[in-house]
Amino acid sequence: MNPYISLLLFFGLMLGTTITITSSHWLLAWMGLEINTLAIIPLMAQQHHPRAIEATTKYFLTQATAAATLLFASITNAWLTGQWDLQLMTHPIPTTMIILALSLKIGLAPLHTWLPEVLQGLNLTTGLILSTWQKLAPFALLLQIPAANQELLILLGLTSTLVGGWGGLNQTQLRKILAYSSIAHLGWMLVILQFAPSLTLLALVTYLIMTSSAFLTFNFNNATNMNSLATTWAKAPLMTALTPLLLLSLGGLPPMTGFMPKWLILQELTKQDLPMTATFAALTALLSLYFYLRMSYAVTLTIAPNNLAGLTPWRFFSPSFSFILSLATLSALLLLPLTPAIMAILNF
Repeated sequence: MNPYISLLLFFGLMLGTTITITSSHWLLAWMGLEINTLAIIPLMAQQHHPRAIEATTKYFLTQATAAATLLFASITNAWLTGQWDLQLMTHPIPTTMIILALSLKIGLAPLHTWLPEVLQGLNLTTGLILSTWQKLAPFALLLQIPAANQELLILLGLTSTLVGGWGGLNQTQLRKILAYSSIAHLGWMLVILQFAPSLTLLALVTYLIMTSSAFLTFNFNNATNMNSLATTWAKAPLMTALTPLLLLSLGGLPPMTGFMPKWLILQELTKQDLPMTATFAALTALLSLYFYLRMSYAVTLTIAPNNLAGLTPWRFFSPSFSFILSLATLSALLLLPLTPAIMAILNF
């Protein structure tokens, strides 16, 4: 793709997200989401491959459905209450419709079925954008909606943690595994949304760091399935040692960074007299931990089969993302001791 066109599309992504995050009017928020969607469509279809075109079509139809529902709900809210402000949602019907539309946009269960299929059809760079940057604008709207439907948010969050852990158990494609990992992490954020929005923001930032590191690591190794992870040791031995720690951080094990948001979320749920919700969320995290352990096993304890058609690549040229990869990986592993400072910054 022409670099000027790529620059224009990335500018459209940033512009759409910025409009949505800074707007207080539902029409402007919807406009920002549409600019965001239209900017990523050419990036998804740039491979000119039938699988990429299929993924782009699915993504466009899904986002168009969610955007139409969001616009209809905001118009209904203006008709019922006479105002368009994001933080003055008082009627339960349009509020519920908007929450469901935003859940469809980011891929929360049970509205998640498009996400693994779309992510599987993209390359790792575009998949990174879809899994990280595209979550910012819908979550900015979810954080501003008054928490009137606590039961709906908790139900969506727990369903997402369960589906995200269960759906990734039998997968061998790394992009689908990361899609189900995204669903599970988003469920954790939604469970705590109405009780502690600062914790949701902390969990979102931690998720963005860990997911960026995972995508950049797989892009560094040119790995798209479980078997190709076994060639990592021949390309970058240090990366082979750090990748299992990164995957366990995604699973939420101490002393890695991924343990921090889950620990604080479970603590806050217990404070809110929701011990069963906290217990269910913790048990569903074990499902996700299983396929992270499978990936760690594939990276460290297996050797790729060699044959005449495909030999183990011994020489590998470092891409230009090495600094970003190093920074994201270190952040995904070493931020847990800074938890008190982070909580002080968030005024939690």
